[in-house]
Amino acid sequence: MKILKQQLARKLLDIKAIKLQSTNPFTWASGWKSPIYCDNRKTLSHPPIRNFIKLELIRTIFENYESIDSIAGIATGAIAQGAMIAEELNLPFTYIRSVPKDHGLENLIEGDLKPNAKVVIIEDLVSTGESSLRAVKAIRDAGCQVIGMVAIFTYGFLIAEEKFKAAKVKLIALCNYDTVLEEALETNYINSSEIKILQEWKKNPSQWGNQLK
Repeated sequence: MKILKQQLARKLLDIKAIKLQSTNPFTWASGWKSPIYCDNRKTLSHPPIRNFIKLELIRTIFENYESIDSIAGIATGAIAQGAMIAEELNLPFTYIRSVPKDHGLENLIEGDLKPNAKVVIIEDLVSTGESSLRAVKAIRDAGCQVIGMVAIFTYGFLIAEEKFKAAKVKLIALCNYDTVLEEALETNYINSSEIKILQEWKKNPSQWGNQLK
């Protein structure tokens, strides 16, 4: 698994799906200041990487989950990969919106889910875990069982780990923040002084930006 994480980290850095800027941080939708920005949608434009991720997500599902009835993707970032995985496994596919539609049937889940179906959820990115676990709740509220979640990337925040544990959801990610830093340093994307800044951010990401003011 470590080799996989290293390989994917390097691929994400190569196509700039992950960007690291320790001195010119990004601003997330939450308002947090962050020295990293991850956009896994970029992988869809690169067939070799897109297929690499698809196959590794499938392998991870086979190795960790049994008796799967359906695949669900979290909108919008995991819809494409989720659909491709469902196609390969010949399983039904649904996707979960962040909020219900404001017109028509006002669906939160798009597609057909059979009652009591055992579902694996595909996520592209896990940060605090809040949006990911809203999707879990939606599937459970629909009368189905979430047997696990597989993500492309996680920041590995302690708060997310605690939330997934409390929700009794098994999360497996193909790559994580710490591995990205290791590969970025190995390939001279960042230097030793920058990695210290990047490591400090992970310890307290919600407050890290205050030191820049």
